[in-house]
Amino acid sequence: MSSPHAVPHYFVPGPSKWPMFAGISLLVTMIGASGWVNDASWGPMLNIAGILATILVLYSWFGDAIGESEAGQYGKNVDLSYRWSMSWFIFSEVMFFGAFFGALFYARAISLPWLGDLDHKFIWPDYAAQWGGTGPAGTVDAFQTMGPFPIPTINTALLLLSGVTLTISHHALRAGHRAKTAIWLFATIMLGAIFMGFQVYEYMHAYSDLNLKMTSGIYGSTFFMLTGFHGFHVTLGAIMLSVILYRVLKGHFTADNHFGFEGAAWYWHFVDVVWLGLYVVVYWL
Repeated sequence: MSSPHAVPHYFVPGPSKWPMFAGISLLVTMIGASGWVNDASWGPMLNIAGILATILVLYSWFGDAIGESEAGQYGKNVDLSYRWSMSWFIFSEVMFFGAFFGALFYARAISLPWLGDLDHKFIWPDYAAQWGGTGPAGTVDAFQTMGPFPIPTINTALLLLSGVTLTISHHALRAGHRAKTAIWLFATIMLGAIFMGFQVYEYMHAYSDLNLKMTSGIYGSTFFMLTGFHGFHVTLGAIMLSVILYRVLKGHFTADNHFGFEGAAWYWHFVDVVWLGLYVVVYWL
C-alpha cells in the first residue's frame, strides 16, 4: 500500500532529439530567409527546406507527446504543467499583439497630433494631421482607407459564430457525444477558412481598387501588420483545430481528459478577442 503522503507521480520523458533538430531547422530557415531578402540564389530553396524541416520536427515532437498521453503516462501534475504552459504562451501572444496595437496608438494618438501642432511650413507645405493621409510632400501615393463594411463586419460575425460552434463542440465532448463534437468542430474550422477567404479578397480589393499597400505610409503598414498577423494566427488556429478534429475521429480524448482540445480552444477564443479589438480600432476609429 502506498503512503498517503507519497509524492504524486510526475512523468519525465527520456532524452529527446527534437529540441536539437528544432534549433537546426529554425537556424536553416532564418539563414535561408536572410539569403532570400538579399537576393541570394540559394535563399528561397534553403528557406523552404528549413520550413519543411521545422514542420516535420513539430509533427514528430507532438506525435511523441500524443503517444505518451494516449498511453496513460500523464497524470494530473503533467496536465497542470500543460495548462500553465499554454496560459503563458497565450500571454506572450497578448504581448505580441499589444506591441502592434501600441505602435498604432503611438502613431495615431501621439505622433500625428504632435506633427500637426508644429509650424510645418518649415517641414513641408499643406500638411494635414489626419489619419490615413499621404504623408509629407506627397511621398506616399494617394490611397483610400478601409472601412468596416461589408467584409470586416462579415468576418466579425464569422469569428463570433465560430466561438459559439467551438463552445458547443466542447460541451458535446464533455458530455461524451463524440459525433456531435466532430460536427461542430468541423463547422468551426470551416468558419475560420471562410474568414481567411474573405481576408484574401479584402487584400486583393485593397491593392487593386483602393491602392492601399504596405507602402501606403503608417496607415498601410499598421493596417497590414495587424490584420496580416491576425490572419496568420487564424490559420495556425485552424490547423490546430484540424489536428484536434483528426484526434477526435481517431477516438482520442475522454469527457474528463481532453486538454489538447481545451488548449486549442483557448487559442481560438484568444484570436476571436484580438479580432474584436482590431475590428474596432483599425476599421471603425
